[in-house]
Amino acid sequence: MEDQETRKPANYGSSDLQKNVGARSTWIRLFFMLVFAFIYGVSRLVTGAVIVIQFFQVLFTGDTNDNLKSLGHSLAIYSYEIVNYLTFNTEVRPYPLDAEWPREWSGNVTGDEDYR
Repeated sequence: MEDQETRKPANYGSSDLQKNVGARSTWIRLFFMLVFAFIYGVSRLVTGAVIVIQFFQVLFTGDTNDNLKSLGHSLAIYSYEIVNYLTFNTEVRPYPLDAEWPREWSGNVTGDEDYR
């Protein structure tokens, strides 16, 4: 019986590897993945700031800020789009390249609780 380490898929070959390594599109994608990984990190920092500011908004006024909710919602969708691109679930590059900035939040996602 053949050893599992020596079994290779039928389409595996050094010519496929050379083709994939030499493909310009692979390296361009890597570049954009690095750019979007950096942008993802920045978006997490901005999201953290929105969380803290929104908390203090609720703490001091007893009510949420609609602009911060909208920004938080857009950042959540944007982060989702970046992760989809980074994990090869889509070829659509997030904003500002192929996609538009996520639409503004227009209402309740899970319900609007009263914080008073």
